Amino acid sequence: MSNIITVKDMCLWYGEHQALKNVNIEIPEKNITAFIGPSGCGKSTFLKTLNRMNDLIPGVKITGDIRYGGTDIFSKEVDVNNLRKEIGMVFQKPNPFPMSIYDNVAYGPRTHGITNKVELDEIVERALRDAAIWDEVKDRLKKNALGMSGGQQQRLCIARALAVQPKILLMDEPTSALDPISTSRIEELVLELKDKYTIVMVTHNMQQAVRVSDYTAFLLLGELVEFGKTDDIFSQPKDQRTEDYITGRFG
Repeated sequence: MSNIITVKDMCLWYGEHQALKNVNIEIPEKNITAFIGPSGCGKSTFLKTLNRMNDLIPGVKITGDIRYGGTDIFSKEVDVNNLRKEIGMVFQKPNPFPMSIYDNVAYGPRTHGITNKVELDEIVERALRDAAIWDEVKDRLKKNALGMSGGQQQRLCIARALAVQPKILLMDEPTSALDPISTSRIEELVLELKDKYTIVMVTHNMQQAVRVSDYTAFLLLGELVEFGKTDDIFSQPKDQRTEDYITGRFG
């Protein structure tokens, strides 16, 4: 099994506050890795570092080494736009653009220079099929995306991320704003996508981590306490703090 992202001794500060402390982890390719831990422990911060979304926040300082496919993501040679094309992101709240369903999905490919209508049509259909929503929207592609339900909007946002053919999909609590039926649809979708993509998912829902992930990382107060196969983490955690968290003693 090969690792697609390697993180060594990573620390992150927001101004004076240290949010992540000496994180070391190797993220395996074409698997689902879940990050769990109480609110404010650094899960989303870690996720946003992987495609340099934290660059957009003033006062952030990062030390350590983060490599994607062997390349240092903070190297001067790295084109951040290309990095974000290869490492896509889906956020906690569905955030479709206020435009048609079609234009939402075509947006990324267009910004990367694809203008041919036949090619765009193919990309849009493939991405919507991959996001398991094509059959629901194929007859209303010109309709405004804001008229969709929350669960549909989130699958549209997944399609939008897939349209530029990323290698990795980062998902920051992708179902926390959704009802149980939409949540199970997204979970089924995530399980289907791991054949083609590496998925790194932050979830506050431990049952979700058990249901969908192959590997689980437990973060606490900015530290990576434990990382391993999901079955092992939940059945025989090595660290008492992990056990306390998953058995509900704190968090």
